[in-house]
Amino acid sequence: MTTEPVRRLTREARRTGATRDDDRDLALLFGTSTALFASLVGPAHVLEAANPAFFAAIGGGRRVRTGVPLAELMPELTAQGFVDLLDQVYRSGERHVGRDARVVIGVGGDAREAYFDFTYEARRDAGGNVIGVRVIGVETTQAKHARRLAAEQRALLEQIACQAPLHEVLDGMCRTIEELSPEVIVSVLLADPDGRRLRHGVAPGLPDFYNEAIDGIAAGEGVGSCGTAAHRRRTVIVSDIATDPLWEDFRDLAGHAGLAACWSTPILARDGGLLGTFAMYHRTPRAPQESDLALARVFADTAALAIERHHAERARLAADAREKAARDDLAFLLAASTALAGRLDERQTLERLAALCSPVLAPLAAVDVEEAGRVRRVAATAPTGEARDLLARHAPARDAQDDAVLRVLASGLTEVARRTPTGPAPGASSASPAMCAYPSWTAAGPSAR
Repeated sequence: MTTEPVRRLTREARRTGATRDDDRDLALLFGTSTALFASLVGPAHVLEAANPAFFAAIGGGRRVRTGVPLAELMPELTAQGFVDLLDQVYRSGERHVGRDARVVIGVGGDAREAYFDFTYEARRDAGGNVIGVRVIGVETTQAKHARRLAAEQRALLEQIACQAPLHEVLDGMCRTIEELSPEVIVSVLLADPDGRRLRHGVAPGLPDFYNEAIDGIAAGEGVGSCGTAAHRRRTVIVSDIATDPLWEDFRDLAGHAGLAACWSTPILARDGGLLGTFAMYHRTPRAPQESDLALARVFADTAALAIERHHAERARLAADAREKAARDDLAFLLAASTALAGRLDERQTLERLAALCSPVLAPLAAVDVEEAGRVRRVAATAPTGEARDLLARHAPARDAQDDAVLRVLASGLTEVARRTPTGPAPGASSASPAMCAYPSWTAAGPSAR
């Protein structure tokens, strides 16, 4: 005759078996799902069953096994507080829900940062007793990164619209990508105006010696990933630098920098002109996923906008400078014409001419004339007494071969000398300002002004 204790144990076994059958059914239902499912049993949270998505999320490989406590399978979870949460759910029987929870999966160099929406809920037997914890979750890492990338891109576009310096925009873009994807090193090279060479732009994660070595590389076939991408005007993917022929001339350099893969996307203007290249390096051989290529396209387009705006701003500033110079020239000519239009003798005219030239055209100005075969200085102007003394000490030399003023008087041609008429001033260096001598035709013949 069956005793009551035996009947009770039998009922508990049936209840536990039924619960386990239910979780095996759930595991089958989650088998092809991208959602994560795991069934844990007992206070040690032994992994009883899980779907492929769960094992893929925790790293796969040697971690694809059951019958071991979760803390043994994933020891990194203990320090992050997730095992404590499982203990709490097991003791209280109350569900715990996490949203966008950050989890570092793996240890050492294999660790990766991930984000999950998840639920821990108690597993109960037929009598309502907690026998384990059921884990259901969805990885949100890509969605979170996409949201942050969108936010960062908006910030970059705002910087571009506010005319932030190009280097600041590109450097911020590179650092954003490297923060979101720590395994990636980003570089931007800028094309010369003729598109034949690529210059270092920004690459905060690359060593200086590497940036210096590739600064000025040609845009051509076989010149690494970036030179080739610039030449072909399309993305070039090198998954293993050590074996790819495009890197033959740069293989040792890349090895010294610890680089093993490089994917480069050309940065093109709206008219198709080459603006530069956007490169993503990796320290291990790796082929890109479609999400990687989409990221490169998005930020290459953003870089193109920043570079085009930079070029447009430089062109505008250059045009403004030319316009100002033209206005200044016209103002000078008007002032000179007005000043010289009055009734003045020749000497007064030349003195006023020298005064008008300094400091608008040069810091110092002198007028020398030839009379009866001799050169005589009739006017000079300088901003300081020292400068006036300098002019006084440097009268034209007698030898036309050694004096710009005499040569101009003899030839009637303008000349630029890199020293004063009779050589460097006392105490002056070889970097002394240049001297310009101009011919001036008068009724008496050519004279220098």
